[in-house]
Amino acid sequence: MIKIRLKRYGKKREVSYRIVAINSRSRRDGRPLEELGFYNPRTDETRLNVPAIIKRLQQGAQPTDTVRSILEKARVLEQVNA
Repeated sequence: MIKIRLKRYGKKREVSYRIVAINSRSRRDGRPLEELGFYNPRTDETRLNVPAIIKRLQQGAQPTDTVRSILEKARVLEQVNA
């Protein structure tokens, strides 16, 4: 199963995340199938590749709870259901 989840990177206490499509059995920081965006919780900065995210969701990828809330804030999930 393909998951859309966060991949951690950055220095200690200065963490940032990449939003990636990855096999659910792969480790957290393993090689992703595709990078779909960026999330920085310290500044609340978010950059999303919306067409790629919509394509992955239509193919059946399941977002994690955290990624789902990020996508809801950006109103991406509304575009998938429409």
